[in-house]
Amino acid sequence: MNDLKTAFVWMEGRLVPFEEANVHLLTHTLHYGLGIFEGTRAYEQTSGGSAIFRLDDHLRRLWGSANAVNIELPCDRETVRQGSIDLVEANGMATCYLRHIAWIGDGVMGLHPQDNPIRFAILSWPWGAYLGKEGLENGVRCKVSSFNRPFPNSTMTKAKVTGNYVNSILSKREVVSMGYDEAILLDTNGFLAECSGENIFVVRDNVVRTPAMTSVLEGITRATVIRIARDLGYKVEQAILTRDDMYFADEVFMSGTAAEITPVREVDDRPIGSGTAGPITKQIQKSFFATIRGEEPRYADWLTPVALREAVCAS
Repeated sequence: MNDLKTAFVWMEGRLVPFEEANVHLLTHTLHYGLGIFEGTRAYEQTSGGSAIFRLDDHLRRLWGSANAVNIELPCDRETVRQGSIDLVEANGMATCYLRHIAWIGDGVMGLHPQDNPIRFAILSWPWGAYLGKEGLENGVRCKVSSFNRPFPNSTMTKAKVTGNYVNSILSKREVVSMGYDEAILLDTNGFLAECSGENIFVVRDNVVRTPAMTSVLEGITRATVIRIARDLGYKVEQAILTRDDMYFADEVFMSGTAAEITPVREVDDRPIGSGTAGPITKQIQKSFFATIRGEEPRYADWLTPVALREAVCAS
């Protein structure tokens, strides 16, 4: 049963019916976790139609991830770019999430995949507010996890590697089981890193600060926030931050393709600021949502237009 209600998957140059997009049980990445991926979103535009947000930046990072882990992608970047557009068009969803993923296919088992083929696919499906509409509007409750963000020399922390997210799953499950919405991870030196799937920002005295690029992912939405905040007139700093910087903050918020701009109202049972979404967070969030809907002309180059076909859903 296709609960995602998406008709097609793009696989290595062609659109494949959703039900036929399968992989073998001996797929190397399934057993050992070495694959790479990207998460991107397309948004319905206020003027009509759809557009993929910062597609070229996501593909640039995807190719960077591939280089970092010595995966040679089987498709060139322009083919994948056009495939992304074709998939959104074919599935007829003005607003959707896209997942680009490359993995090592079936063949030799063991830790050295040798000549196993590299496979590639793009999927799309409808995905609303990752942490819920209420969280998006009023903020979420977070807890610092007992799990640390991996040390840079233990793995490729700048790459979006599938296996890296075991760390995120463990931290997320840990705090959700305690009644919180999201996990915050420190690095192995005890400094603030990021959330299980988002970058984090701390606002104090009208200065917007975010952890320096040490072990954290170079988030595309993170870069978007930095640009928007500076254009709104705020000072933005990339700095080494401590856990208690959050407790002293006027506002805390998260950024990510899935989470978009989500306020944090509480960390470790301590209210942040007034205990709800702060004014600077709301201002940045408002500009962000206007941008992705095509209402901010100065950021128009972040949008890749898509000409939708008649909506198609798989049964």
